[in-house]
Amino acid sequence: MMLEATVKMSNKEKFLSHYGMIDFSHDKESFVEKRRAAEKALKGLEFPTSKTEYWKYTRINKLIRESYQLGPADVDSDIDLSVPTKNCLVFVNGYYTDELSWTEAEAGIDFMPLSEAKEKSDKLKGSFDSLTKKEEIFSMINTAYHQDGAYLHLKKGKAAESVYYIVNISAGNQPMSNPRNFIYLEEGSSAKVVMKHISANEGNSFTNQLSEIFVEKNANLEINKLQSENDDAYQISNDEVSQEGSSQFKMNTISLGGGLLRNNLNLDLNGEHIESWMNGLSLLHGKQHVDHHTLIHHREPNCVSHELYKTIADDASTGVFNGKVFVHPIAQKTNAYQSNANMVLTDDASIYSKPELEIYADDVKCSHGSTTGQMDEEAIFYLRSRGIGKKKARAVLLNAFLTDLVEQIGVEHLREEVQSVIDKKYSGVK
Repeated sequence: MMLEATVKMSNKEKFLSHYGMIDFSHDKESFVEKRRAAEKALKGLEFPTSKTEYWKYTRINKLIRESYQLGPADVDSDIDLSVPTKNCLVFVNGYYTDELSWTEAEAGIDFMPLSEAKEKSDKLKGSFDSLTKKEEIFSMINTAYHQDGAYLHLKKGKAAESVYYIVNISAGNQPMSNPRNFIYLEEGSSAKVVMKHISANEGNSFTNQLSEIFVEKNANLEINKLQSENDDAYQISNDEVSQEGSSQFKMNTISLGGGLLRNNLNLDLNGEHIESWMNGLSLLHGKQHVDHHTLIHHREPNCVSHELYKTIADDASTGVFNGKVFVHPIAQKTNAYQSNANMVLTDDASIYSKPELEIYADDVKCSHGSTTGQMDEEAIFYLRSRGIGKKKARAVLLNAFLTDLVEQIGVEHLREEVQSVIDKKYSGVK
């Protein structure tokens, strides 16, 4: 009797099999070549394990073993996006959704789905995939299998009048999406961008986002990324940023919801007199797990970087921060500040923090620090002695802990939205 041999698929093979039926033949050949190169690179890459230092505190076994669905989904047209702006692109499960989007053209600014830009933009053709980390498996998955994303290009000297919103919605039964964003500010231009990630319903989802961001000389860009998905949502996010001389860039990452969130933010400072801000605010509850990894390369002299990440961890949640500042030998007169502050509200909450400096220049001013603690009982006692109730006193302290980060949000409506979440979340804190 002959026995049939069964071949067991590896976790990677099973995960990548989700993409087997996708047809990207509509892409121009140059972009198809990028996809093919990424698929080839994936053969030599493996998912991180508990032994991978870069992923030491974030386990993704459950994420990669889930079964997901690819494809668009219907979303109620009345869904509240909280977007008070003239320009908003909406993507559902990675696919552009015209009926939920609206744009109002500004001269000197191109804002459109990436799929459309692939047909029209020489800037995209010349720079697409140039910042992608080829050794990062999730970045290569995105390059190979991204569905769509946002394209924003500001021409030289253009100051955007509108805030530009990019909204990603996870909807339906265990959706999987790979949004790809491309943002390019030419010399002397300026803009503010909001990226929102929300869930239309309960249930598992997986979002694997990658953004390539270019900031030319004397340009000024602020990006606010708001993660507000349900407690069963997984998200891996890679943001790759290149700055040129005398430019300014700020990224505020605001993590309010999601089961497992991993944010990789990488900055390359490729000129003198650059200023950079990397900020993170995480409010964790239940069994949420949020991991922020940052890397900033000071490659030229006379640059300044500011990094401030704060987490409040409640229940059995986990917060992770690993930030590295790399100062190259030529980068004299570097001024780099890095701080991670955390507050745990229960004995079951966990924080893992590792700020790092790697300095190869001798004339620099660099500092880093990390603190993790509980509520200040003396401060609570003081407030209570002034007639403030215990719950109110604790809420006052938590608000004060987050104030400097909330004030970094340069989009008024978003700042008010985040403050409202903080007020509601901690109004009845124990």
